[in-house]
Amino acid sequence: PVFEREMGCTGDELRAWLPGASGGAPLAWRDDGADVAVGGGCLRLRWHALPPRRIALIVLPRLRVRFEFDGAGADERRRFMRHFDLYTQRGGG
Repeated sequence: PVFEREMGCTGDELRAWLPGASGGAPLAWRDDGADVAVGGGCLRLRWHALPPRRIALIVLPRLRVRFEFDGAGADERRRFMRHFDLYTQRGGG
């Protein structure tokens, strides 16, 4: 399965989050992303910066992130994405 999503962060922030967001799984860094071991397979993450979103005086960074799973089962993908999403979630308070 392959999908893309927009994330409200910079590439540097995503790189800093990825070791924790991947649950400590082995990572191989690339200039435009990373490869993450997921169960018996791999997740290829690729990203590039998008123009920031501007709302009045607020400027929010944006990344287009491509998720490409190879060889990981459906349960492994769901488990990984649930942890990834919770880890990278930005909340209001």
